[in-house]
Amino acid sequence: MGLGVANADAAVPTVNCPAVKVNVAVPTQAAAEVQSNLQLLNTQIAEANNRLKTTVGQGGPQFIQNAILGPLADKRFATINRIETAIGRNAAKPDLNAAGLKNCTLNQGGGASAQQPTAINTGAAAGAAGSGSNAAAAVPTVNCPNVAVNVAVPAEAQAEVVRNLQLLNTQIAEANNRLKTTVGQGGKAFIQNAILGPLADKRFATINRIETAIGRRAPKPNLNAEGLKTCTLNQNGAASAQNGTTVNVRAAGTNAAGTGPAPTVNCPAVNVNVAIPAQAQAEVQSNLNLLNTQIAEANKRLATSVGEGGPAFIQNAILGPLADKRFATINRIETAIGRNAAKPNLNAEGLKTCTLNQ
Repeated sequence: MGLGVANADAAVPTVNCPAVKVNVAVPTQAAAEVQSNLQLLNTQIAEANNRLKTTVGQGGPQFIQNAILGPLADKRFATINRIETAIGRNAAKPDLNAAGLKNCTLNQGGGASAQQPTAINTGAAAGAAGSGSNAAAAVPTVNCPNVAVNVAVPAEAQAEVVRNLQLLNTQIAEANNRLKTTVGQGGKAFIQNAILGPLADKRFATINRIETAIGRRAPKPNLNAEGLKTCTLNQNGAASAQNGTTVNVRAAGTNAAGTGPAPTVNCPAVNVNVAIPAQAQAEVQSNLNLLNTQIAEANKRLATSVGEGGPAFIQNAILGPLADKRFATINRIETAIGRNAAKPNLNAEGLKTCTLNQ
């Protein structure tokens, strides 16, 4: 008698399905989904048995195979695949032999079908993505070289520099969290392409911003962004080394390197070596005092603009304008005397130019 043909007194067959063994630790994130699909395998068995019972005698010799056992195999194959995929999102994807375990046979004499075990071994998601390690392995962490700011930082740049040093630590924390939450994802190159590579790009940009911030008020340092951008992995999950965030702030009034005082101007003295008419004394004295005021202003500008501009900044922004002011002031002294006496030549052209006390 062919399958599907039975009389009312014959025993109704039941399905006999091989057990699907989940012999890997299931990440906690996947436990609910894996458990649901294992239970679904039992639901499918129950549905197939009910179909066998309610269709006794229907169809021809191939009815049970075509209408019950074949569709059951397809459902089981899809369900076992979903279990593998669920685990593979947070651990190495296992091979549970879906093709080999999809097919069920018949208990021709009836009887209870063997049930699919639904107990699983759960563990925290861990192990390097694509490494094949199970969920009990350590999650790797990033190991980044320290970025040391070994130059004096202008006070004006301190906040920006410290903020970017702190950002390096934020980037480390974000990478570690990404390693933890993506265990098992992708192939062998996942960590490099999705975590370490982008982290290197972020670090390179951050180190460059530190250099630029310092360079606005001092000589721009080379902090070796190219050499320090790349991080490796602590495969054993050790705590990541944190980047230092303290900086040496350049004291006010020091030079760009912070190693000594800021430069000052060195101006030749203007000697009024003629008798000054009484009517001109106040004006002459006022302009001589102005020469000292100009020196003081230039020194203040030197102290407050340390590191600004390029190599010609001091000449173009301080010494050049100072020379013009001095030339005009010396000329005014000559003119004041010349209104009531012979106009002297105090050598304005020769005395206008100041140099630097470095």
